[in-house]
Amino acid sequence: MILSLILLIVCGTVAGSMLYGRRKQKRAQTMEEWALGGRKLGTLVFWFLNAGEIYTTFAVLGISGFAWAYGAPAYLAFCSVSLSAALGYWLTPMIHAYGRRHGLVTQADFFAHRYQARWLGVCVAAAGLIALVVYVQIQVTALTLVVRLAAGPWVSQGAAAGFSVVLMLLFVFLAGLRSAAFAAGVKDVLMLIVVIVLAWTVASVVGEASVLDVFRTVGERFPDATRFPGLKPELGLDVTWLVTSAINVALGTYIFPHMFQLCYSADSGTTIRRNAVFQPIYSLSYFFIILLGFAALLAGTKAPGGDPNALLLAFVEQRYPAWMLGVLAGTASLLALVPGSVLLLTCGSIFGRNIVRPLVPTIDDRTELLVSRLAMVVFAAIALYLTLGASGSLVEIGLSAYAAIGMLAPGVYCAFLLRRTSAAAVLCGLLTGYAVLWVPALSSLAAGWFPHWEIGLVALVANAAVTVGLSLASPRKVLVAQPA
Repeated sequence: MILSLILLIVCGTVAGSMLYGRRKQKRAQTMEEWALGGRKLGTLVFWFLNAGEIYTTFAVLGISGFAWAYGAPAYLAFCSVSLSAALGYWLTPMIHAYGRRHGLVTQADFFAHRYQARWLGVCVAAAGLIALVVYVQIQVTALTLVVRLAAGPWVSQGAAAGFSVVLMLLFVFLAGLRSAAFAAGVKDVLMLIVVIVLAWTVASVVGEASVLDVFRTVGERFPDATRFPGLKPELGLDVTWLVTSAINVALGTYIFPHMFQLCYSADSGTTIRRNAVFQPIYSLSYFFIILLGFAALLAGTKAPGGDPNALLLAFVEQRYPAWMLGVLAGTASLLALVPGSVLLLTCGSIFGRNIVRPLVPTIDDRTELLVSRLAMVVFAAIALYLTLGASGSLVEIGLSAYAAIGMLAPGVYCAFLLRRTSAAAVLCGLLTGYAVLWVPALSSLAAGWFPHWEIGLVALVANAAVTVGLSLASPRKVLVAQPA
């Protein structure tokens, strides 16, 4: 039954996505049609696609497992979505307007055009690809869990992960952004229904009278779970970590290359602003997701192999009927498949447009599209390799991706706030930030100076200080390409 329900949900959604994509848009012949949906996404489609890139396995499987393993630090989810939407209300319409005015397709296009430096676009493309591949790893990890659940323990992790990557590639090869938007809408509706049903019944499942009683009992039996620094105080996940992590996530959410392309795809700035106004509603669902993690803690659920990413699936398998596990697993497959496909699409478009085209200026649109599609296979293989060697929770992997992409944030914000910023200043800031983030000696020094801070925010601040400092110190130069 479990396998049948998973196949029904996944295959039905994919088939509907294909029909929707074909009806709305002829087979993509150019990069703009394939990667941006022709820049015609309206309010409803844009809403689901944007929410689909936020409401992923990171949010459901990751946060519930994080609450079970660490307790209160999972409250990070409440803060980050709302802060991101508030910042996005200001930032994303400007990205949209600039991209539409100048015919941009990727984030690297923005940097190359705004700073009049194609070489900077290449550097930004490489940096963006690193962060995107890490984010694809999250989706592959989650989809691997579902595949192993459906196929049985005899399937190895490697085989399950390989099959997961093939599924993502098939979806994005056969579809495009519009098809992904349809699938995002289906999976968001399904996931909200599943989470609400589980939360509605979970109190009786663990022997409590109400949802509030679940929290009360957790506070009595596991007092550290409901207060900072949580169940593992030695990790330093205190209030300082919460605040700095939430700020870092908020600053980096719309800096991801695929979110840039999503901004370009909207039909108007009004569509984007409406989305930002209502996007925080999604953060309310985290109350129920964290509740499920706490309920699993009360029930004494043990995650397979101690893997918190598999906690929610294990809890539902042990405490609910098989059909409920099938529905959850099928929906979780969409939570991984849809964002993972969009991320791979973005990787391909960046590689073709911002790595290959500068090296081969004479390449035509059709060849560039072909190169982009083939490049996705390579990036999927890299994500597969990272998945097989990873051992952290989805939340930890996600924060590492936000730390990496956050290094591009100063260049984006300065593009609109400090027009005298130069390409050289942005590059120096990038190098400084990555040094703080990845050079062990500097990372240790930063941890000593800023105890319990999210290292990504420390690196971002260092990056911004260098970028702004060099820009203010250099002679004023007015660039031709100015954001409005």
